[in-house]
Amino acid sequence: MNSPVADKPHLTEPAWVRRILIGIVLGFLGLFLFLPLTVVFVEAFRAGLGVWWAAVSDPVAWHAIRLSVTVTILCVVLNGLFGLCAAWAITRFRFVGKGFLISLIDLPFAVSPVISGLIFVLLFGAQGVMGDWLSDRDIQIIFALPGILLATLFVTFPFVARELIPLMEAQGTEEEEAARVLGASGWTIFRRITLPAIRWGLLYGCILCSARALGEFGAVSVVSGHIRGQTNTLPLHIEILYNEYQFAASFACASLLSLLALLTLVAKRFVEWRMNQHQSHLKTTP
Repeated sequence: MNSPVADKPHLTEPAWVRRILIGIVLGFLGLFLFLPLTVVFVEAFRAGLGVWWAAVSDPVAWHAIRLSVTVTILCVVLNGLFGLCAAWAITRFRFVGKGFLISLIDLPFAVSPVISGLIFVLLFGAQGVMGDWLSDRDIQIIFALPGILLATLFVTFPFVARELIPLMEAQGTEEEEAARVLGASGWTIFRRITLPAIRWGLLYGCILCSARALGEFGAVSVVSGHIRGQTNTLPLHIEILYNEYQFAASFACASLLSLLALLTLVAKRFVEWRMNQHQSHLKTTP
């Protein structure tokens, strides 16, 4: 019979080893996470709440906030649809090149965001491959909302798909096949069986996507043109304020972006808890 200690190898480690490892983790988090966040909020409110509010309610800052939120919402919707389609195709069908498709989905993790932004400039810029065709039709992509959206979509599209693919593979197709045998349509199967089983994974991927989209800097910096009040997202606006030595305003806007990130973290933790609850329920259900 196995002893409880043998079933839990970490209990065999000396107490001093556990304390050192926990201390290293807490020290690392304190130095690279909690300390920078603390500095951001302290500097943001150092000059008073009035200065903070003036910075975040400035028309240029407000436009940057609206642009960031707009791009984030569009990315979540489009990447949610793409993630569903990609996960469905990969987990439910057999076809040549499936492994290559999965590798392509992971491509943004390997490519620098700056390089991805440069690629869009070379494709859709005035001197790019499609520049003349777009110019003849008075279509502007680079230095406009479409270019910012494309760049952000590129760096965020793996998140939903990579969350759903292993989840749908683990669930299998038995329930869907049983419903099909009983005469259910494809839409009914998706709505009544597939979607309820993956809804928390889908929401989790969308939260990760939104967090990445809100903070994206490199790709957007290349395609935006840094036009104040027109194509600057919130991260770009913060950089401009800091470079102009408007430290109070830059930290005020940075605190707003940090607050959005913290809210995203809370939502992510809640979804993780609900996912664990859902999986535990499935395991206990006969």
